[in-house]
Parts: sequence; C-alpha cells; structure tokens
Amino acid sequence: MNFIIVLENAFKQNKNPENALSMAKYMKNNFLFFGIKTDDRRRIFTEIWKENKQEVTENVREIAVALYSKQEREFHYCAIEILIKELKGNYKKEDIQLIEKLIGNNSWWDSVDTIAKYILGEYLLEFQSETKNVMERFSNSENMWLNRSAILFQLGYKQKTKAAFLFSECIKQAHSKEFFIQKAIGWALREYAKINPEEVKDFVLNSDLKPLSTKEALKNILLPLK
Repeated sequence: MNFIIVLENAFKQNKNPENALSMAKYMKNNFLFFGIKTDDRRRIFTEIWKENKQEVTENVREIAVALYSKQEREFHYCAIEILIKELKGNYKKEDIQLIEKLIGNNSWWDSVDTIAKYILGEYLLEFQSETKNVMERFSNSENMWLNRSAILFQLGYKQKTKAAFLFSECIKQAHSKEFFIQKAIGWALREYAKINPEEVKDFVLNSDLKPLSTKEALKNILLPLK
C-alpha cells in the first residue's frame, strides 16, 4: 500500500537513534522505536495521511493491522490514531475481533489504555447490546490487558457510565496482584467520582479493594476525620 510505504520511508528519514534508546528504555525495552518525538511523528503522519486520504479510508482496517504488525512503536501509535478517527460512528459489529486483537498484541499501558477508551469505548456505545458479552469475555480472559480494558472502557462516558457494571468489574478484579489491574480500578473509580463522588466513596469504603486501588479511587474525595 502506497500510504504505508511512504510513511515508513518518512519515519526512516527522520529517525533519531539517541531518542530511540531513551524511548525504548521508558517502555521497559518492550518495543523498538525510530526515536521520533510525538509532535514530529504526528506532523509527518498527518501530512502523509492527508495525501493518501482515500486509500486510508477505503482500507482502514487492513492498514491498521499492517501497521500494528510492524516492530517500531511509532507504527502502532499511527494504527490506533487511524482507527480512532476513521471508525468513529462507522464501526461494524465484527470489529470487536479487531479490537481484541489489538489489545492482546504489542500490549503495554500506552496502547491498551488508548484503545480501551477511544476505540473499545466508542464501539460499545455504538453496539451497547454487545457490552455484557464482550466484557464478560474480556474480564474472564487470562490476558491481563483484556481485564484492564474491561475496567477502563467507560473512562470517557461521564454521565453515560453504567456504575453497576463498573463496580462489578472492580469487585471481580479486586484481589488481583497485578499492578496494572489495581491501578486501573483506582483510575476508573476516580474518573467516575467526578460525576458521583458519594457513590464512589460508599463503594470503596464498603469493598475489599487493594490499598493502591483505594488510594487512587479516593485521591480527590474528602473523607471525614476519624
């Protein structure tokens, strides 16, 4: 595909080995990088995207999968951003298979959290009847990143948040020893507390959450002095 070829050539021309080492270190050396800072990467990417708009729009899923299969992390970010932009309001029911694949591959907090909020969350707003089945599968999975996504997908929902579902997911994962799960529980509850602090406070104080989850959830909530 012309878009991917042009993008890859541009990234190679703008690579920075010194930045690449520090960026890889920050991500625990889980990924290779070209070493292109976010603003520069987005500028290069956006220009090439505009020049190949029709190709991207007509082949968005195939292009995203191809980009996500490459080694360098910058490609993964581009794949995610393409899907966020191109699929909003245009999801197909079967796209959940693509979403699950993206969450389960090249997984780390930077990609998973963005996919959970902006792709999985948007998909389940369009196909609300799928929420229960999808979340049961994700939360019962042995893949920790799918578990985390089941907790975080409502991050942007605000008043649309289904509190009962959020609380049930938190309880289900409450005893997880995984840092990323404990942190996700606290984060999701803290965000919902912006809408309904009393409900979150009551839930947290009456649930057996891990200390990290409790601390994060109540970070912006004033508790009565003992």
